[in-house]
Amino acid sequence: QVQLVESGGGLVQAGGSLRLSCVASGSIRRFNVMGWHRQAPGKQRELVATITSGGNTNYADSVKGRFTISRDNAENTLYLQMSSLKPEDTAVYYCNALLITVLPARTSDYWGQGTQVTVSS
Repeated sequence: QVQLVESGGGLVQAGGSLRLSCVASGSIRRFNVMGWHRQAPGKQRELVATITSGGNTNYADSVKGRFTISRDNAENTLYLQMSSLKPEDTAVYYCNALLITVLPARTSDYWGQGTQVTVSS
């Protein structure tokens, strides 16, 4: 069984910063791609950023230059450093991981429960 647990969300003023963390635990052999998605009220879930096992990153245009995704492989932790936050960044942020488990030996997609980020104007 694999679990992804996010933390670090909260209320921040526009222009402020937050750092989200996602800790993965369980029978994990290797991570392929990890990422952050978000869902604002009344909107579809959207991709924010991804990072591959080789460290290649990809960002939504709306967050480029403001958000930075990173990972600590030794600690099985994914981060999202968010700066220059805007009210339109308000959403529930979800951690996602495409990974290979030990038992059973297979590739599966996992999601965390989400953490709320609210940016006030």
